[in-house]
Amino acid sequence: MARIGIIGGTGLYEMLGVEGSQEVHMTTPFGSPSDVLFLGRVCGKEIVFLPRHGRYHSLLPTEVNYRANIAALKMSGVSKIISISAVGSLKEDIRPGQMVVIDQFFDRTNRRKDNTFFGDGLVGHIQFGDPVCPSMRDIIIMAAEKHTKDFRPNGTYVNMEGPAFSTRAESLFYKSLGFDVIGMTNLVEAKLSREAEMCYATIAMVTDYDCWREGEESVTVEVILEILKKNTEFGRKLVRSIIEILDADSDCPCHSNLRYALVTPFDKVPEETKAKLSFIIEKYLK
Repeated sequence: MARIGIIGGTGLYEMLGVEGSQEVHMTTPFGSPSDVLFLGRVCGKEIVFLPRHGRYHSLLPTEVNYRANIAALKMSGVSKIISISAVGSLKEDIRPGQMVVIDQFFDRTNRRKDNTFFGDGLVGHIQFGDPVCPSMRDIIIMAAEKHTKDFRPNGTYVNMEGPAFSTRAESLFYKSLGFDVIGMTNLVEAKLSREAEMCYATIAMVTDYDCWREGEESVTVEVILEILKKNTEFGRKLVRSIIEILDADSDCPCHSNLRYALVTPFDKVPEETKAKLSFIIEKYLK
């Protein structure tokens, strides 16, 4: 039986009402994930929860070992990932406290090596034109409609480097390009999930207006934390509703993303690389 993965903050996990919770320490070919994996059941379904920044929020966005996080979820039998994250709004009508179901990303980071599992003798080029699983998005929207009409069913997430928030000039630039929200983490998760053949979708919880809004004070951690507290209860209800609908065992094109993506002939791939990536390429080696 496949499992549902959830990446988010520990506050959400504590409110989900997980049954039979247990902590599992994982190691992967890419090192250790952000924290232990929390396994249990929600709505009678097997879930695996991973706190993105560690349970005490001790990791900067650039310090998160994204490859280990996604690898650990894959190796734990996860087939579909729900990602919840805080973002800043780049539009007047996307207000703090609202939710955006992301359908596009734009990369403004400097990451190279840690945003792919490939390399070391194996070249792979995934299709990434539509970076979020459409079936997962539909389910999130369906679940959200049970609780509120005040959310955005689509939006573009610009992924900045961090850890500092934007300058006003940067914020106005991103706004001028028509992006909807800004964050520091989700794009690389989406890329790695696609390479690992897992469905992935982002629920973006808006905490602030970044710093572009005239008359608005620049974003502070205090403001974000206050809005996050208000968002957590809605997030709990939403995630439980998503889990009720979501079938982790249902097939999806996301589960065969590598079929036409692997370029290097396998007899030319170093054995060490084959072993390292066996958790995602084993079925193709056969």
